[in-house]
Amino acid sequence: MLEFMPIILFASICIVLMFGFPVALSLAGTALLFAGMGLGLEAIGIDANFDSGYLAALPNRLYGIMTNQTLLAVPLFVLMGVLLEKSKVAETLLDAMALLFGAMRGGLGISVTLVGMLMAASTGIVGATVVTMGLMSLPTMLKRGYSTSLATGTICATGTLGQIIPPSIALVLLGDVLSSAYQQAQLSMGIFSPKTVSVGDLFMGALVPGLILVVMYMIYVALVALFRPHMAPAANREELMAELGHTSGLGMLLLKGLVPPVVLIVAVLGSILSGFATPTEASAVGAFGALVLALAYRQLDWATLKDVLRSTTHVTTMVFMILIGAALFSLVFRAYGGEHMVTELFEGMPGGVVGATIIVMLVIFLLGFILDFIEITFVVVPIVGPILLAMGLDPIWLGIMIAINLQTSFLTPPFGFALFYLRGVAPPSVPTSAIYRGVIPFILMQLAMLLMLTFFPQLATWLPGLL
Repeated sequence: MLEFMPIILFASICIVLMFGFPVALSLAGTALLFAGMGLGLEAIGIDANFDSGYLAALPNRLYGIMTNQTLLAVPLFVLMGVLLEKSKVAETLLDAMALLFGAMRGGLGISVTLVGMLMAASTGIVGATVVTMGLMSLPTMLKRGYSTSLATGTICATGTLGQIIPPSIALVLLGDVLSSAYQQAQLSMGIFSPKTVSVGDLFMGALVPGLILVVMYMIYVALVALFRPHMAPAANREELMAELGHTSGLGMLLLKGLVPPVVLIVAVLGSILSGFATPTEASAVGAFGALVLALAYRQLDWATLKDVLRSTTHVTTMVFMILIGAALFSLVFRAYGGEHMVTELFEGMPGGVVGATIIVMLVIFLLGFILDFIEITFVVVPIVGPILLAMGLDPIWLGIMIAINLQTSFLTPPFGFALFYLRGVAPPSVPTSAIYRGVIPFILMQLAMLLMLTFFPQLATWLPGLL
C-alpha cells in the first residue's frame, strides 16, 4: 500500500479539488498532510519510503518563484488584457470588425473570430475572453438571424484561442515550467551544459499553429454561410451602424477601433519574435500601451482603474499561490518516489515514447475537465515533462501539443470550461444543447491540428529554429 503513496497523493488532490476547495490551499494542504503522514510513519519505525530531505528544498523553491524574472510577465500581461477589456477598447474593436465584414454572409462570424483572436492575444485567459465575447457579440449575432449553434460555437472556440495565440499567459507559465523540465531532463542524461528553451521560443512555436487554427475557423464559417446561408445571413451595414450607436463613418471607426489595438499587439509580439525584447519587457510595453489607449479613448477614470488593478491583483495572486502550492506538492510527490515510479511506468509502456506521449496527452485532456490550465501546468507538467523530454521529444513541440490539447479539453462537452462560461452569460432562450452542437466542428478542427503537429512537427519548430 505504501509503495503506491504517490498515486494516492495525486488522486487525493483531484478528489479535494472536485469538492470545490481553493486550488492553492488544496495542493498545499493535501501535500502537507501526506508529508506529515510520511514523517509520522518514519518516526514510529515504519518504512514509508519517504525522503524528508526534499522538504528542505522548499525555502529555495519559494525564493526562486518570487525572484523569477519570467513570471513578472504574468501580472503585466493580465493588466494589459484587463485594461483593454474594461476600457471598452475590445468593444470598439468588435464594432469596427462587425461593420467591416457584416455586410457579407458569415461576416459577423468572421469578425468574432478575428476579434476573439486579438482578445486571446491580449488577455490569454479563456474565461475572460469567452464571457466578454459572449456579452458583446452573441446578442448581435442572434438578432441578425445567425444559427444559435453556429454563434455559440464560434464564440466558445475563439475564446479558447487564449491557450495558443501569443502572447498568452498560458504559454508564459508553460514556457517557464518546460524550461526547468528541459534542463532537468538534460542533466539526467549527463549533459552538464544544458541548452535552454525560453518563453519566447514557445511564442514563436505557437504562432504558426495558432494562425492555422484561426484560418480554419474562418473557412468553416465561410463554408457554412455559402452552403447554408440561412445560418449566417448578411447584415445591413446602415442598420448595424445605427444599432451599434456609431454616427461616424466606417473609415473613422476602423481608424479608431481597429488600428490602435492591432498596433499594440503587433508591437508586443513583434518585439519578442525579433529578439528586441524579452517577454517580460514586452509585457511592460503592452501594459503601458493599453493604459495609453484607455486614456486616449477617455474610458479610464478612478473607478475603472481601481477595478482593473483589483482584477489584476486577484489573478496574479491566484497564479502565484497555486505555484507555491504546486511546488510543495511536487516536493512531497518526489519525496515518496513518485518521479521514479512515473519514469519506470513510461519506460515499460508499450510503444516507447509514442505510447508514453499518447497516455500523457490523454491524461491531460481528461484533467482539463476538472482543472484549469494553471494547475495542470504547475502540477502535471513538472512530473511528466522531464521524463518525456529525456526520451527525446522537442520541448517546443511538446509545449504546443499540451496547449492545443488543453484548448480542446476546455471546449469538449459536457465538462468543458468554455461551455460553462458561455452558458453563464447566454440568454435563457439559448439551449445548452445548441452550445454543445456548435462546438463539435471546432473540436474536430483542433483534433486535426493535433494530428498535423504529430505528423509535421515542423509547424511548431520551424519558426523558432529560423529565428
